[in-house]
Amino acid sequence: MEDTDLIILWGSNARETHPIFFHHVLKGIHNGARTMVVDPRRTSSAQWADLWLGLDVGSDVALSNAVAREIIAAGLENRAFIEHATTGFDEYRRSVEPFTLARGEELTGVPAEAIRGLAHAYATADRAQLCWTLGITEHHNAVDNVLALINLALLTGHVGRYGSGINPLRGQNNVQGGGDMGALPNKLPGFQDVQNDALRGKFEAAWGVPVPSANGWHLSQMFEAMEHGDLTTLYVIGENPAQSEADGERARALLSGLDHLIVQYIFLPRTAAMADVVLPAAASWAESEGTVTSSERRVQRVRKALSPPGQARDDMAILGDLARLLGHDWGTPSAEQVWDEVRSLSPMHTGMSYARLEAMGGIQWPCPHDRHPGSPILHDRLWRVPLEGPAAPFHALQHRPPVDVLDDQFPLRLTTGRTLDSYNTGVQTGGFRSPIRTGDTVDICPEDGRRLGIDDGERVQVSSRRGALEVRARYVDVLRPGLVFMTLHFPDRVDTNRLTIDAWDQKSGTAEFKATAVRIDKIAAPAGAAH
Repeated sequence: MEDTDLIILWGSNARETHPIFFHHVLKGIHNGARTMVVDPRRTSSAQWADLWLGLDVGSDVALSNAVAREIIAAGLENRAFIEHATTGFDEYRRSVEPFTLARGEELTGVPAEAIRGLAHAYATADRAQLCWTLGITEHHNAVDNVLALINLALLTGHVGRYGSGINPLRGQNNVQGGGDMGALPNKLPGFQDVQNDALRGKFEAAWGVPVPSANGWHLSQMFEAMEHGDLTTLYVIGENPAQSEADGERARALLSGLDHLIVQYIFLPRTAAMADVVLPAAASWAESEGTVTSSERRVQRVRKALSPPGQARDDMAILGDLARLLGHDWGTPSAEQVWDEVRSLSPMHTGMSYARLEAMGGIQWPCPHDRHPGSPILHDRLWRVPLEGPAAPFHALQHRPPVDVLDDQFPLRLTTGRTLDSYNTGVQTGGFRSPIRTGDTVDICPEDGRRLGIDDGERVQVSSRRGALEVRARYVDVLRPGLVFMTLHFPDRVDTNRLTIDAWDQKSGTAEFKATAVRIDKIAAPAGAAH
């Protein structure tokens, strides 16, 4: 890589949460790329960075606007790209004008000179990758946060070119593939809008049944529907919402109040323990045939290596039997036959036969016909003359702080995340030991610990507006005063989601796991205990 190549990790501790991807980041660093990390914590990823911008939780839009304002003020915007491939620039420029470096520092806690450094480095880099993950999306303004980063890419032209782009790192294996196949409340396979009559009609003709024309509920809306009595039966496949949802006490109460709960899973997590029916499923990565789609949109084959144990069955077989019992006989199609149906209905997958996937080691969508090589670069159309397709819009955005405000009663900001040795609610990782596992703790900076009279390793009570729990305090040097950190990995011992707020983004439905107001108190000694 050249000296002016830049990698930005914004709201991503990839060193611990995407370790395989981070090996590629390290290769870039060793080849001369500069790295900058935007994160409230000085994470293990930030320790590799040339510049760390430790922003206040929930101030990402303000920081992005300040970066943009500095780029424009310095005359570093890519004017030719903006005029050729974008819309809405003048309104965007006016919207960021108040976000001076001084104002940016006031709103974000990031020194003005660091904001200036990021702005100039990003705008002048020959190639730049802007990567983000849950630190951007687990907020009440998640979509605004993402659009704020897209604005920066459009402003500088760092999109649609080899080595330059925007990269939302997926939090779990095949998240991309799930969305591609229509596991979204408003899309059919291939991201085809369910409200589009022509697109919906294509699926109705193939399936022989009417497809609802209205958008469905996303996860947060499902829990609201449970609360209102509009959703009384739930079918959960491969999820553990009893422990993964924000405001966990409320989530479990609503799940308990369902008329009927079905869980299909390879393990027996807490949600399955609450279920009326449990359907044991195969582990798709080793016990099923099919495909998987990576974060780079690469569809690859998955091959069955083992037979499922006991009564566990392939997901496709379970769904087929349920359909038959409900009056729709789908037969017993192979995984390849199901995939061929996807290809017949989703234009972006049409050219991806099993034979081609195997011969080419995977293909990146869109791949519209069987001679197409796939699309390593997604947005290169923005550089073609004349422009192909619609122009990319800028979005004027305003800073909206976290919903759970800090005050005298709850003065500390809790943010949550994952660690290298564990995964989500621990269903897949909690059954084995790890020499690097620190266990269930609330991480706190020594300065806050001493101010609160709390010793390193002492058991304390952490409280929010929704609940309280006891946990061991751990001193760490990666947190600034006022910020504390917990994981969600050990809910049977420390139910962190008892504290988190269920405020959610109205566009995406994502809950604000990253910004909770808490207090930490010493646990009073039992009456009569020795001092």
